[in-house]
Amino acid sequence: MEELEQILSEHGVKATANRLLVLKALAESQRPLTMAELEDKIDSIDKSGIFRTLMLFKESHLLHQIDDGCEGVRYELCHAHGDVDDDRHVHFHCEVCHRTFCLEELSIPQVTYPDGFKVESVNYMAKGICPECARKGHTHHTHHHHQ
Repeated sequence: MEELEQILSEHGVKATANRLLVLKALAESQRPLTMAELEDKIDSIDKSGIFRTLMLFKESHLLHQIDDGCEGVRYELCHAHGDVDDDRHVHFHCEVCHRTFCLEELSIPQVTYPDGFKVESVNYMAKGICPECARKGHTHHTHHHHQ
């Protein structure tokens, strides 16, 4: 738990029991979690309490929100420290097993935005088939529309 408290204090967040529980659930997970998955893991805090904690973490750059466009939003801890959310890594969403992978080793080229655009967050989401599903011979399930 001390490690978790340290993560909170590095981000200027006061450690409370609830915050530690939410942080622990996210830290133990090998993948980004949805709100529903977090609720399952943490039965001692109600939904609004979990949500408030997530929003606080988000403001403190402690976690980021991934919107994979189908199951809604998932949350994962940022592995980067410091004020800049510089862990802009690629997320890959498998359309067969619906897992979301963080491809942290891929570096993303710096994109320069035109004057006047203030970028708050960047989310790189690639979609397709993960190696495991590809090995099982899944091809993309495209729906054929008959005219």
